[in-house]
Amino acid sequence: MTKTSFLLPLLATAMAAVALPAAAQQKLLPAQSEIRFEFKQMGVPVEGRFKKFDGQISFDAAKPAASKVAFTVDIASVTLGSAEIDTELPKAEWFNTAKFPQATFASSSFKVLGAGKYEVAGKLSIKGMQRDVVVPLTMTQAGAVTTATGAFPIKRLGFKIGENEWADTSMVADDVQVKFKLALNGVGKL
Repeated sequence: MTKTSFLLPLLATAMAAVALPAAAQQKLLPAQSEIRFEFKQMGVPVEGRFKKFDGQISFDAAKPAASKVAFTVDIASVTLGSAEIDTELPKAEWFNTAKFPQATFASSSFKVLGAGKYEVAGKLSIKGMQRDVVVPLTMTQAGAVTTATGAFPIKRLGFKIGENEWADTSMVADDVQVKFKLALNGVGKL
């Protein structure tokens, strides 16, 4: 297993944390959305993504503090774009998808920063480990589609991604940047 394999599970966790707000009638548009992650392996940037995720969103621009987000990422859908590496990621040292098939994010607060920018705080759970995260995001609208974009850092070792020999951060960095673009319909005017 390569160090890149271990980074992918970490990215999945980060993506789970990047849920965007939406209203009771709001729906995630998976075909227009993406959850990616980036880390360094031996100093070289590596990017991966999760192909399957879903979210339940309740966002009201008039009452943003009452907004809620619950996000689930199918960890087995992680890919670094290499079949050989992708077969390693579900193993126990990395994501252990047999025991922990999903990463989740549940919001606890939603803060307005102004100019379409928000901050969502909540709990990110990956591989049985739960951590508090704060996810900055920007929301824009084009017609009926509202898009939330953002990025936030996580530490892979804090979620036990890359255990045993893969815990060496000189090969695979501990820092992972989770990036997302989430498209929604049914969101009222921002």
